[in-house]
Amino acid sequence: MTDMNLGKKLNLLAGILQSLPSAAVAFSGGVDSTFLLKYAHGAMKGRVVAATAAAPSFAPDETAEAADFCKSEGIRHIVVNMGDAFLDSFADNPADRCYICKKNMLQRLLAHTELAGMVLLDGSNTDDALDYRPGERALLELGVQSPLREASLSKEEIRTAAKAMGLSVWGKPAFACLASRIPYGERITVGKLASIYRLEKLLHENGFSQVRVRHHGDVARIEVLPEDRKKFFNTDFMEKINKAAKEAGFIYAALDLGGYKMGNLNMSTKNV
Repeated sequence: MTDMNLGKKLNLLAGILQSLPSAAVAFSGGVDSTFLLKYAHGAMKGRVVAATAAAPSFAPDETAEAADFCKSEGIRHIVVNMGDAFLDSFADNPADRCYICKKNMLQRLLAHTELAGMVLLDGSNTDDALDYRPGERALLELGVQSPLREASLSKEEIRTAAKAMGLSVWGKPAFACLASRIPYGERITVGKLASIYRLEKLLHENGFSQVRVRHHGDVARIEVLPEDRKKFFNTDFMEKINKAAKEAGFIYAALDLGGYKMGNLNMSTKNV
């Protein structure tokens, strides 16, 4: 994709955003929503706010980073606390868990008094159509707009544009919600999500940029990038991770020998 084509797409994005009277960006702190929020803030001259859902299935670090970004950019930030009961509607973990979760979350955002009358925007892009994303149906049902996709922007183009804007998140790895670490049909609990988060946080702190801790009952199956697998083969480090896994509530910890790959948890249903 040439810079000229990217420029045209960004001009189209600006036009889409400027046509809106006011908007709220569903802001997770990831690359896509950060870029969209920053771009909308400039294009809409203050007629946009950030709306972040806080729930047990979302890593606390992500919520904190979203708040820090809004503060640094002078963007009004509304955090909607979903509470532990948010899990109840999809705790049985059906194959359409993502749809149920996203619809409930978006409905809560749309119903928030401080967001009344605003168009809700999300950061979906053209690459999202290439993966299994049952949550996309919720966007259509609730009338949530996806300006990045409307402007035909791909993930790579968004990263390129974000880097050019000086956004530090431009190279941030993709991050799915913590519930996606639990195989479909296995019950989702606050305790399981906390265990996953605790171990993933430690791995991030030890230099692993892309990590998944898959929850298989007593077993934590750890996925890291294929090129990062060699970092594990150190006796002291393995002892450290094994101890941390037990402290997080697992009995066993195992490294996935194939390394991280999107959809690794359940290839038949493409769980991310």
